[in-house]
Parts: sequence; structure tokens; C-alpha cells
Amino acid sequence: MHTNTLTLPSNIEPTIAEGGVVGERPVLVLHGGGGPFTVAPIAAHFEPSSHVLLPTHPGWDGTPRPAGLANIPALAALYLRLIADRGLRDVLVIGSSLGGWVATEMAASDVEHRIGGLVIIDGAGIEVPEHPVVNFFGLTPRQIAEHSWHNPDRGYIDPSTMPPERVAAQRANMQTMGVYTAEHGMHDPALRARLGVVTTPTLVLWGESDRVFTPGYGRAYAAEFPNSRFELIPEAGHLPQLEQPTATFAAIDAWSGAASLAGS
Repeated sequence: MHTNTLTLPSNIEPTIAEGGVVGERPVLVLHGGGGPFTVAPIAAHFEPSSHVLLPTHPGWDGTPRPAGLANIPALAALYLRLIADRGLRDVLVIGSSLGGWVATEMAASDVEHRIGGLVIIDGAGIEVPEHPVVNFFGLTPRQIAEHSWHNPDRGYIDPSTMPPERVAAQRANMQTMGVYTAEHGMHDPALRARLGVVTTPTLVLWGESDRVFTPGYGRAYAAEFPNSRFELIPEAGHLPQLEQPTATFAAIDAWSGAASLAGS
């Protein structure tokens, strides 16, 4: 994949890695708070057969974030503008964690019906009082691993062993996520009520061991979409594409094939 910095009419310049087969189905892959590397396996999976776009959300990994781009609806509007400017249709949008929230907001605002499929992987975005979300910003690095991974020892890296520049970059990414979620935390109080009109075929995938957004939260999320399927990934936490990529991609491929047949 190659990386470009694009200038949109709003003078926002998102950084986008792009690759795959131009002319085949577009796949927009949206990362969460951990940054683009957390969804790189998803992009690689689709690259041989699809036109893949993997943006770095403005503000992550040292990219610029305009002052006016400060919440999730604005970020979703940015990507809807991107696919519209490209003339893309039947876009498969895949979002992980915070990226799942962006993807959901995109689908709820897609008045031009450019999105043909939606995959939410352990996504944020809605409020489910009976399944409260852990205050991610209040966790230590070890606690983050314990909440996010089926096998915490695999996900935990002692910050004292990391280069200072990497620690600073991670801290900056968390600060950026704090800007986008400053108003209400990891959800939009109005979003859940808007999902009943989203008829886009939707797959909601969830790591069985996710303790940040529990499987009960995921089931409630899926239930709000009229045309959705919920599926658990065993022995995976908040990032099943990293812990259980084979099972994750098998679930996406099986669902996308069935959704394509149903829509044909």
C-alpha cells in the first residue's frame, strides 16, 4: 500500500494508505485509539481482492488535526466526504473500537447511500446503561492489557522498556482520542436512537474476552440495527483481528458473501 496526504474541499488533509485493486469493491478500514497498526491486518486481508483505504485519523501518529475537527460526527463527515469525492459506492466500511463508532456514525448519516456494508468490531459509540463501559483513560498500561486482551501477557508491554519517542507518541494518541470524546466520553447519547433507520447490512463482531466493551454491550449494539448479525470470536479480547485473525476474517468473509448474495 502507498500513503498519500489528500486535500479535501474543507482544506483538511487526511493521511491515507491505499492499495489493492482499483475498480474492485472499496473497503474503508477505520482504526481505534491504538492507531492504524491495530487494523493493518484487516487492510492486508482485503488488499488482494479489493480497493483498500486505510486513513490515519487526523491527530494520530503525529498527523495534523484542524481545530474544527474535534468530535466523532465531524470525523464521520470527513470520511463520507472522502468517499463522495472519490465517487465510491457500495463501500464496505470496517471499524474497530473507536473506528467502529466512526463507521456507525457514517452509516447513520449516509444520505447518499454510498455504504454497502458495515462491520463493527468491538465498537464504541452507544450508551448501554446495563453494560457500562470501563473508564479506559483511568487504566494503567497493565490494566489496559488485562481489559483488552484474552491473553494480557501477549498485549502488555512495560512502558519502561519502550523507547521514549514511542511512549510520547502513544501518550499523544491518547490525548487526541480524549479530544474527540471530550463531550460525552466513549459514546454519543443520541446515536443509539438513530440506528433503527440504518438498513445497511451490518456485522457486529465481538471478542468474547473483551472487558472494555463487554459482549453484552456488543449484543445490545447489534440489536439496534434492523439488518444485523452478531458474532462472538472466542479467545479474543478487544482486538480480535490481532488475537484471532483467522477466525475474525473467516467470519467477515462468510458474512460478506452471504450479504452479497442476499442483495443480488
